[in-house]
Amino acid sequence: MKRRVHPVLTYLKIILVAILLAFNYELFIVENGFAPAGLNGIATMVQYKTGFSIGYMSLLINVPLCTLAFFLVDRRFAVRTLVFCVTYSFSFLYLQSLPMQRFQYITNGYDTIYPVILAGVTSGFVYGVCFRSNASTGGTEILSKYISKRNPELNFFWVTFTLNAIVAAISFFVYAVPDESGTMIYNYKPVCLCVLYCFISSFVGRQILRGTKTACKFTVITAHPRELEQEITNTLRHGCTEISAVGGFSHEGRTMLICVVNKHQMVDFQNILKKYDNTFAFAETVSETYGNFKKIK
Repeated sequence: MKRRVHPVLTYLKIILVAILLAFNYELFIVENGFAPAGLNGIATMVQYKTGFSIGYMSLLINVPLCTLAFFLVDRRFAVRTLVFCVTYSFSFLYLQSLPMQRFQYITNGYDTIYPVILAGVTSGFVYGVCFRSNASTGGTEILSKYISKRNPELNFFWVTFTLNAIVAAISFFVYAVPDESGTMIYNYKPVCLCVLYCFISSFVGRQILRGTKTACKFTVITAHPRELEQEITNTLRHGCTEISAVGGFSHEGRTMLICVVNKHQMVDFQNILKKYDNTFAFAETVSETYGNFKKIK
């Protein structure tokens, strides 16, 4: 079975990615005129308009949400999320007190897509690590988890996307600037940057959630189970699970073999199958594997 991670290491990992997210906001986001995803995006817009720090706003938003999540969602999830949010908020406040200008990626309105890409990839990594640790970065993720728990038919990521779309729409009005006559000029650029940020961060987060132990599962219906099993074992060093089956059309007895192999062994497996008649197979992608039987010698 997969080894359990010590709780101290889990909390250390959450603290480290919270600090990373604080750097991400300070270096790539706050000075480039766009709102990132979630309620932290709202906090970013509040700081843009009023100067009230994201760090304080994040605490005001997330501490009550984590308290509600403790009672209404999941206690471990709430505690870990609270640790993340408190670490992130105080880290951001500390970074604001430092002379960070020479490290910040400030585009002054030109080529803003580059810091958005950097910010999206970094945030996606943080989201993925948090989700795999049964935590979150707070805000809309807590709301999404609560909504998904109350309405299981609603997909967590679709709920998050909807809430982030609302943030993107609000940014259209927040980042409007007046012209020389005082008339407000509205620009879709902040909306596009917010959507791009959400897409990149969600994509990277999902890739991390899928894990690195992806594999390929073959389901094989065959009249030559013994020969196939022996060749798979000798050539690929993998075993098979054998299930008796009956053809739905011919009603003849067949054997179904199930075998999970590494991605780079797919072609080798296909070449083995080509040697046998009366054999049908299909393949599926397995996002992650757990455990192991005794290794074949």
